[in-house]
Amino acid sequence: MRLLFFLLSLSTLISLSAQNKDEQSIRKILSDQTLHWNKGDIDGFMNGYWKSDSLLFVGKTGPKYGYETTLKNYKKSYPDTAAMGKLSFEILKVQQLSPDYYFVLGKWFLKRTVGDVGGAYTLIFRKINNQWVIIADHSS
Repeated sequence: MRLLFFLLSLSTLISLSAQNKDEQSIRKILSDQTLHWNKGDIDGFMNGYWKSDSLLFVGKTGPKYGYETTLKNYKKSYPDTAAMGKLSFEILKVQQLSPDYYFVLGKWFLKRTVGDVGGAYTLIFRKINNQWVIIADHSS
């Protein structure tokens, strides 16, 4: 009985350790995105996204699919550093859905000389080829 309890405890600790590591990886991606954005580097910001035609981005104009489409829309909406401003995220929730999926809820803020803006976002992260990427982004 003690051996069974020990093995179950060990298994739980290993699982929690993996979950914490995954959450840290996801938080690092969001931190890196902030750094790239604040340097005016949209291409670097996009490194957190899945490079696939199946990437889903939902914004004020509705759902759009594809990495290239998302990249072009960001560059069109934020043509220069004045429009981009300085980004900050407030992460409200990071929740594991399964070993390969996480849900993230938060708020985004842009401090800009042309007027501050902000909103809310939900992200779905998926582990693909042992790397976490955003596969769906709903930002409003």
